[in-house]
Amino acid sequence: METVYIKNMVCPRCIMAVRQVLDQVGLSYSRIELGSVVLDTQPDKETLRTLEESLLPLGFELVKTREMKLVESIKNTLVSLVSSEDAASSVNISDLISERTGEDYTKLSNLFSSIQGITIERYFILLKIEKVKEWLSYGDYNISESAWKLGYSSIQHLSSQFKKVTGMTPSQYKKLSLKPRKSLDEL
Repeated sequence: METVYIKNMVCPRCIMAVRQVLDQVGLSYSRIELGSVVLDTQPDKETLRTLEESLLPLGFELVKTREMKLVESIKNTLVSLVSSEDAASSVNISDLISERTGEDYTKLSNLFSSIQGITIERYFILLKIEKVKEWLSYGDYNISESAWKLGYSSIQHLSSQFKKVTGMTPSQYKKLSLKPRKSLDEL
């Protein structure tokens, strides 16, 4: 078995797209998760190159260095956390990331900041704000429910962070006819 790490896999649709590419390339796999695929056998260099070339047009990249694998693991852990119902409210992020990667959080934090140019905490805030924008855009949850689901101590705390990130309050955002959002690979 061989694990291949893939950058920019952030949602269930990404998993479906990667599954289609793997099938087209003819690679058998036992598991596909956000950010990684467990292949049944180790592919040769030509097959790996074909896989990489097939993933690029879809916005995915193979992750090659250990450091980038760790960064992608952190990002995928946080994306999964924000996407899961009510999970963000009761989890210590540093403990979760250390547990998932098997690495010291301080080391991971420094690595993440050096590669991404922002802290893990800032990245997590940006993810949560994008989730709030999604919920407000589709009318899934109001501001109060969003604050509760994402573990904010108060509506004011969420509103303050939202305004720092977007330049407007959640209420102002909700009133916009065109609601701008960022893709996760832009964060």
